[in-house]
Formats: sequence, C-alpha cells, structure tokens
Amino acid sequence: MFRIICKSKIHGAEVTEKKIEYEGSITVDDKILKEADILPGERVDVFDLTNGKRFTTYAISGEKNSGTICVNGAAARLVEIGDRLIIVSWALVSEEEATNFKKKVVFVGKGNKIKKREEK
Repeated sequence: MFRIICKSKIHGAEVTEKKIEYEGSITVDDKILKEADILPGERVDVFDLTNGKRFTTYAISGEKNSGTICVNGAAARLVEIGDRLIIVSWALVSEEEATNFKKKVVFVGKGNKIKKREEK
C-alpha cells in the first residue's frame, strides 16, 4: 500500500504579486523553494489564510532572496497582494516509509524572509 504524505510546507508566505496574464503557477523565491525541498514544476496546493480559498498549481522558481510570492494565471483572481498563504507539496510513499517520514516546514515572516525550518 502507498500513502500520500505531506512532504513539505511553506507557512505564512505573503503574496507580493499577482499576474493574471500568465500561463499559470506560483512563483516562489528560489531560496524558499530549496529550503522547503520543492522543485520547479512540482505540484503544490495553496491555502489562503486570509480568505480561505484553496487551489492546486505548480511551483516555479523566482529570484533568490527576492521574497517573491507571485500567483499567476487564473489563480491570481483568488488572492490579493498581502494575503498570507500555506504552500504544500505531497509525496507518494510506501507504508514503511510513511511510518518514519518527516516533512520539512519552512516558516516565513516579514518580507518572506525565512524565520525557521523544521522537520516534523
């Protein structure tokens, strides 16, 4: 049996931009993506803490240390600049792997600067 497990999470990211006329995705500062172990093109779920909306898209890498969190395409209509987000990636793992799996959690603060990183 396989299980879908939360692999990594970026908590508290603040939307800095939105671009409706774009093919889709969420652009995330490359440093934050790497800390969270999320690859460009990887599927992510986005949960808006400000308005409760949720959507699925894929991550693309933004400029390192820029603090960029930009929601692109149709999903840009679901957020406003300043909204706080949780960005989650998932992994399909075996029953055995699931028992001891530790997700990576990256907490970001003002300016989308990394406050801390944990494995839980």
